Parts: sequence; C-alpha cells; structure tokens
Amino acid sequence: MPDAPATPAALVANLSALYRRDPALAMAVDLLPDAATLTCEASRSGALTASRARPDGQTLYLHSRYDPVAEARRLCQSVANAESPITVLCGLGLGYEARALLDAQAPHGVVIVSEPHLPTIRTAFEHADFSGDIALGRLIILTRLDKQMLHECLTPLSALLMLGTKFIVPPAAQAIDADFHAACRANITDFAAFSKMSLLTLVANSRVTCENIAANLPAALSSPGVERLAGRFAGYPAIIVSAGPSLSKNIDLLANVAGRAVLIAVQTALKPLLARGIRPDFVTTLDFSDLSRRFFEGVPDLGRTLMVAEPKAAWAVIDAFRGRPGPKARPVMMLDNEFARRCVGDALAARAALPAGSTVAHLSFYLAQHMGCDPIILVGQDLAFSGHVYYTPGVAIHDAWAPELGRFCTLEQKEWERIVRHRPILRKVVDASGRALYTDDQMFTYLEQFERDFAACPFRVIDASEGGAAKHGTMTMTLDAAIAAHCRTPIPPERWTLRDAPWPYDADRVAAGREQIVRRQADLAAFRRLCEQTADVLVRLQAALDDPPRFNQLIVRVDELRTQVCEHDRIFRMVCDVSQLAELQKFSADQRLAVSKADAGRRARDQLARDRRFVASLLDGCDALARIFDLTLNRFDAELAAAEARP
Repeated sequence: MPDAPATPAALVANLSALYRRDPALAMAVDLLPDAATLTCEASRSGALTASRARPDGQTLYLHSRYDPVAEARRLCQSVANAESPITVLCGLGLGYEARALLDAQAPHGVVIVSEPHLPTIRTAFEHADFSGDIALGRLIILTRLDKQMLHECLTPLSALLMLGTKFIVPPAAQAIDADFHAACRANITDFAAFSKMSLLTLVANSRVTCENIAANLPAALSSPGVERLAGRFAGYPAIIVSAGPSLSKNIDLLANVAGRAVLIAVQTALKPLLARGIRPDFVTTLDFSDLSRRFFEGVPDLGRTLMVAEPKAAWAVIDAFRGRPGPKARPVMMLDNEFARRCVGDALAARAALPAGSTVAHLSFYLAQHMGCDPIILVGQDLAFSGHVYYTPGVAIHDAWAPELGRFCTLEQKEWERIVRHRPILRKVVDASGRALYTDDQMFTYLEQFERDFAACPFRVIDASEGGAAKHGTMTMTLDAAIAAHCRTPIPPERWTLRDAPWPYDADRVAAGREQIVRRQADLAAFRRLCEQTADVLVRLQAALDDPPRFNQLIVRVDELRTQVCEHDRIFRMVCDVSQLAELQKFSADQRLAVSKADAGRRARDQLARDRRFVASLLDGCDALARIFDLTLNRFDAELAAAEARP
C-alpha cells in the first residue's frame, strides 16, 4: 500500500516491470539520485502524505493531511463502478488514487497516469508495489507531451478507448503542472476521437471492404506488388499531389518537374493534373466507395501512369483504371492484405505491405517512403478549409454540381454549404503563419496521423502546400523554392524501367486463385452447418436454465461444437471479417459482463443472450460471404476468358 514505509524491494519490483514495458522511462527514474524524492509525512489517520514545492515557492500537499486513503476513495468513487474500461488520472502522487482505481476496475481495465515529475514517480514506486499492474499493461505513465509516444502507447487500447474513458483530476493536479495535465487530457481525447473514427469506419464498411478485396483478386494475382518499388528512387525527391484548395495556387508549376521528381497523385487530384497535361508517375486509391469511379471516368490517355491500390479499393475503380480485364489491362500494383491471404492462401496472395493509412494521401506518403524518396514534398495537402472551400477547382465533384450552378447558386456557395453542413464537428486550427482557419474532426484525425508519421519518417518532409493547417514535423517552403532546391537533377532512366517495360501478366496464378475460392465455398458450407447447430443448442440452453442436469448435458454439446469450429479457423476468421459489428458488440458485451455484479442466474442469461446474438450475426456473415464468393468467381471467370482470348 502507498502508506507503507519506503522499501528498496518495492522500487526494484516496479522498475523491473517498467523496464519491460517502457525502458526509457524506467531508466530515467532509475538514474535519479536517492535524494530525488518527495518529502513525506504522516497524516492524522497515520497514512503518509507528500508535498512538493510550487513554482512560487509555496508548499503543496499532493494528498489530504487528514486521511489521504479516504480522499482517494471518494475521488475515484464516481468511476469505480462505471463501464468505462479506461481511466485517465492526472498526477500520480503516492499512488493512492491509482491503487483505488486499479482495485475497483475489472481485470481488463487500464489506468493512464499523466505525471511529468520523475521524483514523484520514484517516491510512489518506493511506497507501493504496482509491478503486477505495470507488467500486465494496466498502469501506463505518460511523462512527456510526445504525440508519437502517445500513439504507440494507446494504439493497442483503441477498442477500449471507444467504449469509454473517464478523467480524474485531483486538486493537486489543478494547482501544479496543470498545463501539462490539460494538454495530456486533450491529446488523449483527440486520440480517442481518431480511434473511434477509425473503428467506426472499419465496422461500418467491413462487408463492402471484404467484397472489394475478394473482387480485386483477379487483378492482384495477375500483376506484381509494390515489392518491386522498394528503394527504387532512393535519394530522389517525390511530390505528393493532393486536391486541397491550395493546389490551385501552384498546380501549373508541376509541369516543370517531369523526370526530376517522382510525381504521386491522389485519385482526387488526377483530373485537375491531366487537364493541364501533367501525367503523374503514380496514382493511388483506397476508397471502398463506387463513387470514386468518377475520378477515372472520361480521363484522357494516362500514358505510363501506374496505379498503387489497397485491395479494399472499390473494384469498380480498379476496373475503370484497368480499362479491361486480361493481359491488355492498364497496370495496377496491389498491396498485401490479410483477407486476401485467407481467400487464396499465402503462396498466391503474399506481397509487400505498406502501413495502413486513413486516406489516399497517407498511402501516397507511405509509397514515397517505400521507394526511398528524399525529400518528400507535399502539395495541396491542406487538411483544412483554406479560403472557406473544400476542394481545388476542377475536381470530379464540381462536375456533379454543375447542373445546380447558376445566378443564385455559385460554386463557392456549394463549397461553403458542404463545410457548414458539418458545423457540429468543425474546429479551428492554425496555419503555418499562425492564422486561424476551420477544419473538421475527420481531417483533424488525419492531421494527427500525419504528424505521427512525419515524426517517424527517416526522410525530410516539406510542406509546400502554401495553405491549410500547420503540420508539425515538416519544413515549410513554397513549391517554387522546393523545386529549385531539390528537383534540379534528372532521375536516371534505369530507375523508370519498371514503369516503361512491358507489364508481366500471369494467367496461371489467376487460375490457381479461382480454385482456392471454390475450396473456400466448400469450407463455408461446412462452417454454416456448425453455426446452425450451435444456434439450436443455445436455444435449448436458454430453456434449460432452471434444469441444471439438462443444462450441463447441453454444455457438453456446445464444447463439442466449439472444437469443430476451431478446425475451421480460416473460414471463421473470414466470416468475422465481414461481421465486424458482431465482433464489436460481443467485445462490448464481454466488457460489461466483466464488471457485472449480477447473481449467477442473471449472469448466465446475459451470457446466453450475448452468444445467441453473436451466432445469429455469424449466420448473417455466412450469407454475406457466400455472395462475395459468387461475385469473385464471376470476376475470375471474366479475367480468365480475357486471358484466353488474347491474340
């Protein structure tokens, strides 16, 4: 307990656990001199309290001088029985609040402590044993306002963060290091918003995502992946062209960099570039929606532009870019994907991977890193509503709006309407000059991810957008200056051989992929029968809740079915992939059950209700996966027919 005398054993145990979880913090605490601890004294109740000197020289007690244990319990009582699995505690003190929270939470609960004062951490470690909680990842201590470190710590907790986060700010944290604690709370809140957005997108789009991945298999298997691009342009600049409002300022300058920089366009910027006769070297796509097809419809000759796509991209988009199935299709390079591997096996589907990105701009950035480009220059990457508009002129959405435009409805008005439609999620950020401008929650989460990526990037990153939100981790330059400084030397012709050489086409791999899908269909039929049997047993279990002998007999049958399901692990995972909402609902129900104080009978009913909902969702997922397999076989047949018909 924190009120115990300081002991070397507690400090050693805590540091030993922390060295395995956070070696840098453990070393920083370990290297403190023995005297670098807080002044402790007994409270009236006998439990220890501690004090720190404030910046103004006054002494601040971190806990009550009467009964610090009771104070901590009262402070934590509001969240002790809450379903929120994560609690953020501002200030560690002697650890009373942290211990009260850890003891009250379910075994999966996590306490995140913001504490910049290393002597406070050492003092707490000397008086209380947190080693078990640190080892299990249930106690995390943040000592710096480092967004990259924060993302690394919190990424494994993304699903838990979405279920709810509580904040506790003891009185001492409001009086000392208050700015640090406030910034930590803001950073964690922003990360939770980013996690929620990412997870909701995953859940909402899981089915169409799996359909796209499977439907894109013929295109993926017939072409090589981005492994051929690894390091190909090492040391040469890349310019990533996004379609933010600022692109209109200097898009014409990009006509002068052909052959002297690798030009990577996001799909929304393709038409504005082609309208000016600028053909990018690469175009990227990852959007699951068929609406993205409009970015490629009616475009002039793309020449030797290569597409790099995540397999989840809408298959209609891939078709629009390829032009036709078979050997004469325009080249597309697909990335590695776990669902694709489950569909056709590692031997066929394995290829190089890039980090998962939220947008085509992120994908383009990872592609530039993969190719070794240095520097990486960003253009049109506003991540905000520069000039109170959404897009650069000439994008596909402007064509869609054209019938509505007239004397009383201008393009600028349509742009502003699109922005203010999302008024509840608007927020202000600053640009590179310190001026305020609007962005929204979605783009803010994209900015957060970019800043994490910039911090980890081994290459120089230049923001030459000349507009939009300020981006930490970049150098700010005008595009003209960036081109003059970094795009002077022609890239040697041998670097472009992959783009310029005839594209290889492997029909045998396509045929092998089709055979694998036929096998998955048979696996799915067997798995569905097991789900139907399980659903029937769960209904009978519900009826036998008041008949223990019958209930136990049926549990044996459930265990038998569970064993058989384990033998179909691949197809089970595929069904779960198309039923992400069911997975999330089960996860949420598990967390509620973990903190439930219901009696055994009520608990059994809640568990059965959870399991019945989950199995029903699995059956629905089986039907969805069967439809996906049917579509995929049709697309394999079309690809093979085109391959056989070539002259």
